[in-house]
Amino acid sequence: MISAPKPPNAFQYAWRSPWVRLVVFGLLAFAAYRFTGLISSILVNFAIAYLIAYIANPMLNWLERGRVPRGLGVLFVLLLFGGLLTVAGLLLGTIASQLIDLLRQLPQLVQNLEGWADSWIQWLSARGVTGLEDARAGMTETVQTYIRNLGDNLVPMLQRWLDPQGALLTSIATIGSVLGRLLIVMLMSVYLMLDYSRVNRAILKMFPRPWQPRVLEFADLAGTAIGGYVRGQLLIALFVGTVVALGLSLLGIPSALAIGFLAGAFNIIPYLGPIIGAIPAILLAAPMGITKVLLAVGVFLVANQVEGSFLSPIVLSKTTDLHPITVLLSILIGASVLGFAGALIAVPLVALGKLAVEKYYYSSRIYTEGP
Repeated sequence: MISAPKPPNAFQYAWRSPWVRLVVFGLLAFAAYRFTGLISSILVNFAIAYLIAYIANPMLNWLERGRVPRGLGVLFVLLLFGGLLTVAGLLLGTIASQLIDLLRQLPQLVQNLEGWADSWIQWLSARGVTGLEDARAGMTETVQTYIRNLGDNLVPMLQRWLDPQGALLTSIATIGSVLGRLLIVMLMSVYLMLDYSRVNRAILKMFPRPWQPRVLEFADLAGTAIGGYVRGQLLIALFVGTVVALGLSLLGIPSALAIGFLAGAFNIIPYLGPIIGAIPAILLAAPMGITKVLLAVGVFLVANQVEGSFLSPIVLSKTTDLHPITVLLSILIGASVLGFAGALIAVPLVALGKLAVEKYYYSSRIYTEGP
């Protein structure tokens, strides 16, 4: 005789209601949000350490294939990372000083450029070309507004960083906090580099078993889109910045290191990035004569032609393959939503979305057969 099914208890009966489930999941999401806020600094430290391990893992795997123990490989990576930090610390002080000098010179450089433009306007007006005065006045007002904003915001910030009497350098608490956080991040990254595969397996086991193949597949996509893009852009920025700084130094143009830094940093922006980096070089080269201006422009053209024709296709061909317009729109939208951080993460996220659409949506029944 088959026994009658048991009637649902009060909890099971209530759980059948979608509103009850919605309230429960909403409360759980709110609790997770508040808990995440409480441990946000720990999560940020772990994310930075994981990023270091992720970037270093291909080098560690390569060393292991060469029969170098992983522990020695991690030690080599730490020494390399420490050397890069030391060089970066030495360069950043020089770059910041040159940026301050450059920003202080901009008003005078713009006046020189205005005088040069006036002479050309007079020359063209004498030959029947009119209407250039209004355009020149509008451009002058725009440039002066940008210079005032830079002077009001960027110069004081850089001075605070460099001033020996400033709060940043004299605050023992701040220095201790930064060093302590750096030590925690480095310790985490060492453990992650040593046990990178095991940590990834542990993270994968947190997901339900039926989901794990898809999670692993999506992680590979994220590694291709985000990791490849970050590594590629760092390499490209380093190349462009180095070529520009060396080229301008050989030409004798002041603040060459700062301009090289700007050229590498803004190179991520299609079309506009090289122009933004070249403007300070042109302004500084203008008092030296038209030959110096043309040579400075030539340095930027060579750097960007090599980058666009050879380096980017090799480095980024297997990562994003995004159209420059898509990259530009992604940066603008990311900056408008999340500011500077949004501009940094926008392109990798769009690249990840593009790969996900190509992988899952284009092969789905909805795309092939329609809804």
